[in-house]
Amino acid sequence: MKSSERSFARRIDLTSLQLFVAVCELGSIGRAAEREFIAASAVSKRLSDLEAAVDTALLYRHSRGVTLTPAGESLLHHARTVLFGLERMQGELSEYAEGVRGHVRMHANISAIFQFLPEDLGAFAREHSQIKIDLQEHLSSDVLHAVQEGAADLGICNVGQGSGGAQELPSRPYRCDRLVLVVPTGHELASLGAIDFEAVLDWDIVGLHANSSISLAMRAAAAAAARPLRQRIQVTGLDAMCRMIDNGLGVGLLPDRAFALMRGVGRLQAIPLTDDWAHRELRVVARDFDALPVTARLLVEHLTAPHQAQHQAPRHTTTPAPAQPAEASPESAPQH
Repeated sequence: MKSSERSFARRIDLTSLQLFVAVCELGSIGRAAEREFIAASAVSKRLSDLEAAVDTALLYRHSRGVTLTPAGESLLHHARTVLFGLERMQGELSEYAEGVRGHVRMHANISAIFQFLPEDLGAFAREHSQIKIDLQEHLSSDVLHAVQEGAADLGICNVGQGSGGAQELPSRPYRCDRLVLVVPTGHELASLGAIDFEAVLDWDIVGLHANSSISLAMRAAAAAAARPLRQRIQVTGLDAMCRMIDNGLGVGLLPDRAFALMRGVGRLQAIPLTDDWAHRELRVVARDFDALPVTARLLVEHLTAPHQAQHQAPRHTTTPAPAQPAEASPESAPQH
């Protein structure tokens, strides 16, 4: 940290930031003073000191209260981020006092979370009960960004074609899946043993979020074929996607194991895609694996162990065979 940055950090008082946020939220120094149980004159003094520390006006003061200057709006954003970080730090430290011995912050895409992580993280938690995992679902591009920016220790996502993000982060193999075309039973394509994606472009498509790795890959493939992508409906969940397809609103692409886990959501069949990009690799990413905390390294070792790399079949279901269409039985209970 530069000396000027250290000097700035010393001039900023956390209590003053908290009072500044309170004044902004209530629009009044007097009301903020009442909420924070402090004299209004003391609040006003701290705000003046804060403005002196940043060398710019933060508030417009008038008879009805206060409003933010452009600099004040910027500070409010950063102040909330700082205070939220302090709350998280307090929460994590309190858990250490209660017996937790480590935290791992992980972001992962929906394919990893739906297909593999419940079993893998469950097994890890049983072996390391004192390590807490904070897991958030994000698009692959956002997972990469979070790891790059330090918001997550680890990420699991697609880093190849269709990831939509930077690929310079160190990564290790986690699992593989293959995309299949999901159609209603009785659909014109249902009798096919396999299909290439260009033939799918003749049909309306039910897809996930526009920036999901599957949607990005479909758009790239459609552009390469110089064909439009008729993605009429976009949803955020795999179950909603299957229900839309079941009701004749289009066809869609799903990872093979995700489809097997969705058995019971309508009468659906899966047709393997022949395109090379349909075979996808999920990878664990980190800024620097060697610099990770011990707890995060333990999780990486667990997730990337040789037995984890094998594609495991889901419980109580059968993964669609590569050359055979698979039907989702309505009598089977959903595995999600």
